[in-house]
Amino acid sequence: MHNKNRRTKVPNRNSPPAVLLRESYREGDQVKKRTLANLSKLPDDIIDNLKLALKGATLSMNEGIPNHFEVIRSLPHGHVMAILETIKKLGLDKIISEKSSRIRNVVVAMIVARIINPKSKLATARGFNSETCSQSLGQLLDLEKADEDELYNALDWLLEKQEKIEKHLAIKHLESGTLVLYDVTSTYLEGNGCELGKYGYNQGNRASFCIDGNRQKSLTVNLVTTNWPELI
Repeated sequence: MHNKNRRTKVPNRNSPPAVLLRESYREGDQVKKRTLANLSKLPDDIIDNLKLALKGATLSMNEGIPNHFEVIRSLPHGHVMAILETIKKLGLDKIISEKSSRIRNVVVAMIVARIINPKSKLATARGFNSETCSQSLGQLLDLEKADEDELYNALDWLLEKQEKIEKHLAIKHLESGTLVLYDVTSTYLEGNGCELGKYGYNQGNRASFCIDGNRQKSLTVNLVTTNWPELI
């Protein structure tokens, strides 16, 4: 395949030369040519670079064709894809729900977002939106229109599946003789909307947390994990 310039056969002898992309081919003993594209309307510098490319020349990123593209926006992608592939490899998405659905994608996206950059549900939803995102997660899972209400609804849906998910994880990871590590800690709770918060004693057997002399409800957090390399 090669590039060839020739003048068009038109009545106006002052017409500019036509630039054609042509291919040589053989029919029996005859070598023939056919036109693949008319490049006449392209800028001269692009035509020159195309000639070089057809000859096998390597164009650097600092010159030639790439300079004719303007990068409007690029989103970080690698870390998102790495976590999504890990979730898929572990089968966590199937454990959450066998059937692929938007609500399962919302849950998976919240897991990924929690690992990458933990934020509130409002900020997480904005991180999915095409206009306010800082990575490719929303685009990959088609969640660019998701809002914080959809995230909270997904958590309610997930809560209904908690016992089933825990049983799946136990069957998969807890075998006879498996080492299980367990830890408990406490933290204070702000606000009155969480039903899990209670007045009482923290892990040091001290009275509830006090801030500026005011008692705060506390929350107990339990962490259970198996041994390396498969932690749950």
